[in-house]
This record gives sequence, C-alpha cells and structure tokens, in this order.
Amino acid sequence: MRQIREAILTDLPAIMPVIDAAREMMHRSGNIHQWINGYPSEEVIKADIERHGGLVVTDDERVVAYFAFLPAPEPTYSTIYEGAWLNDEPYYVIHRLASWSDVHGVWDSVREWAFERTGTLRVDTHRDNHIMQHNLEKHGFVYCGIIYLLSGDERLAYQKTKNCNHE
Repeated sequence: MRQIREAILTDLPAIMPVIDAAREMMHRSGNIHQWINGYPSEEVIKADIERHGGLVVTDDERVVAYFAFLPAPEPTYSTIYEGAWLNDEPYYVIHRLASWSDVHGVWDSVREWAFERTGTLRVDTHRDNHIMQHNLEKHGFVYCGIIYLLSGDERLAYQKTKNCNHE
C-alpha cells in the first residue's frame, strides 16, 4: 500500500539510492545539466528533514520516492522573469522529487497528497527536464516564467491552484 510520510534521519540510507537512481534516469533522458556535482547531497536532504519538509513515498514500507514539500516563501521565487505567477496566494513548493525508475504513479500520489494540504503549488524544473515538464503540463500546471536559483542557474517555473484546472 502506497503511503507518504515525513522522512526521518534514519531513512537516509534508503533515500540516497533513490536520489542516485533519479539522477541517473535524468541523465539517460538527456537532462545532463541538472542534479550534477553530487546534488542533492545527503546534507541537502538532511536539511529538508530537519525543516520537517522531507517526505518519503513508501510501497509496503519500502521507500520508493523522496520529495521536499516546503512552505512559502521560496526566496528564489520572489522575482520571476518573462511572465508572472498566477496569484499571490500562500503556496507550498515541491523540490527534489525522485523515485525508482520502475515505480509508477509517484507524481500522481505526491500531487494528490500535496493538494490535500494546500490550495496552491509552485514547482520549478530545469529546461532539459522534459519528463517533469510533461507531468506538470499534463496535470494542469501553468508555465509562469523563469526563476533563477541562488547559484544563478535558470529554472522554468510552474504553478497550479487546487480548484482551477488552468487548461
């Protein structure tokens, strides 16, 4: 049975191989510039967990996916270029979504879980992450513009509100 729960530090040995598998899947699909140089590191995941924003998706107790679910404000979202956010409502952000390549329906589970907790989600992704862009657009997320990470790297920004399809 699939469940989503808050991650704890003792989950790290199960989370990091999922991160590695997702990184490999991204690179195989042509997204070779995202999640490089060891990102996201164990320290990044620990920081998510310590903020109570690191979550695991389990199937029958086995960790099959990881993501960060963090409340606003997201500092890198304060300025958006070549577009605008749909609204200024309170929002949550999903970052660092990773799963085993043979586990299906993770994005659906995460999205449904998140919308049970908030009315507005914002997500950013690398220009080369066509898999994530497809999933976002397929499920009614609207492309809003470009944001820049603290490192200066560009990301495509998306938003969706719970009660609006935006399609």
